[in-house]
Amino acid sequence: MRIVVTGATGQLGRLVVDALLADPAVPAGAVAAVVRNKEKAADLADRGVELRIADYSRPETLAGAFEAGDRVLLISGSEVGQRVPQHAAVIDAAKAAGVAQLAYTGVLGGPEADFHLAAEHKATEELILASGLPYTFLRNGWYSENYTDNLAPVLAHGAVVANAGEGRIASATRADYAAAAAAVLTGPDEEHGRHLNRAYELSGDEAWSLAEYAAEIAARTGRPIAYTNVPAGTHLEILTGAGVPEPFAAILVDVDEAIGRGALAVRTGDLARLIGRPTTPIGTTVAEALKVMTV
Repeated sequence: MRIVVTGATGQLGRLVVDALLADPAVPAGAVAAVVRNKEKAADLADRGVELRIADYSRPETLAGAFEAGDRVLLISGSEVGQRVPQHAAVIDAAKAAGVAQLAYTGVLGGPEADFHLAAEHKATEELILASGLPYTFLRNGWYSENYTDNLAPVLAHGAVVANAGEGRIASATRADYAAAAAAVLTGPDEEHGRHLNRAYELSGDEAWSLAEYAAEIAARTGRPIAYTNVPAGTHLEILTGAGVPEPFAAILVDVDEAIGRGALAVRTGDLARLIGRPTTPIGTTVAEALKVMTV
C-alpha cells in the first residue's frame, strides 16, 4: 500500500507531498506521485518518492497509476470545462486497481454550492459515489493565495476591485489545505478508517471582507488601498480588458457574486481540527506575499 498523490507537481500537490514527507510515520518509499512530466518531478524522486507517469487526459496512461490497497488523493484538474472526463478516467482506473481510498479535493458546500465553478466538482463527487470506492471528500474553500498571488495590480492601482459586495471569505492557505489532505491519507488502518465515506467542509477560522483585505494591505504597505465594489458587468469588462480570457473572467465574476451571497464564508472548524492547529490568518499570508515581492 502506498499513499498516491495525483497532480503532484502542481501548487497544491507539492505541498501535500511535503506534508506527507514531514510526517515521521510516513517513509518516503510509502509515497507515490502521479505526474505527467518525469523531469519536472525529479526533485521528488530525489527525495525517495516513487514516480508514476500518467495524464488525466490520456486514460490509457492511468492503467499503471494505482495498485490494490493504495490510498489515493485525486487533486482536481486545472482545465475548467475538461475536468469531468479527466476525473472520470482517474476514478475508473482507481476502481479497476482496487484502491482502498479515493480522496478528492472538491469545493466548499459540495452539492449545495450554487456557483458555476462548483458544477464539475459536484459531478465528480457523484461519479465517485457511483463507483462504490471508499471515499473522502475534501471540500476546499477559497485559497488565500487566490488574492495574495495577485498583489501587484492592487498596489499599482491602489484598489481591490470586485463585485462581491460586503460578502466575507473564510479562506485558508494552500499549505493548510495540503496538511488536511495529508491527515486523511495517513495513520494505521483502524485510525484512518474514520476518514472513509465522509465529507469535510474545509475553510479558514476567520471570514474577512474585501474591504478588510484592502485595509490590511494598506496597513502593511503604508499606501492608500481601497476596496472598489463594481457591478458584475463592469467587473467582467475590467478583467477582459486586462487580458483575462472571457470564459475565465465570467467564472471569477460569478464567484464574486457567490461571495456576496455568503457561499464562501462558511466556517465549520473541520480544517483546523484536521490539521491540529488554527488556520493561517489572511494578514499573515498578505505579509508573506509582500515580503516575496520586495526581495
